[in-house]
Amino acid sequence: MTTAAHPRFADALTALGLAALTEEVRAFPEATRTAAEAAAAIGCELSQICKSLIFAADGVPVLVLMDGASRVDVELVRKELGAQRVTRAKADVVRETTGYAIGGVPPFGHRTRTRVLADRSLLAHDIVWAAAGTPDSVFPMAPRDLVAHAGATLADVREAPAG
Repeated sequence: MTTAAHPRFADALTALGLAALTEEVRAFPEATRTAAEAAAAIGCELSQICKSLIFAADGVPVLVLMDGASRVDVELVRKELGAQRVTRAKADVVRETTGYAIGGVPPFGHRTRTRVLADRSLLAHDIVWAAAGTPDSVFPMAPRDLVAHAGATLADVREAPAG
């Protein structure tokens, strides 16, 4: 059986008892690297995209799951984690930590175990779409299931809308 999912992510799905989900992974001829590209390709709302973003909290990688229409407020992440400093992780740290390139990082199935925060905004939808390990593949999942499988802590880390 072939899947559009990255092999490491497909293995993670199997290990979690979610092997059937590999059948729901969608691949697109054009990249779905950004939330806007993914939403356009899928035909869903931007906020139904689940972005998997790696930050460094006092130098330690942390994964933040955020809806595609929102931005992460690093100050809120810092407070949530009790860290001195939170910055966006560099591309090499993202790949080293997760095993995936930026634009294809799934919410779970990473090379190393990291702390995970999931913004509550994801729970506003019945289904969200997240990267399946490559820049052009995505999969659907109920947000509560996604949060559970990612081992995430629900938090309010979304930047307030401008205006």
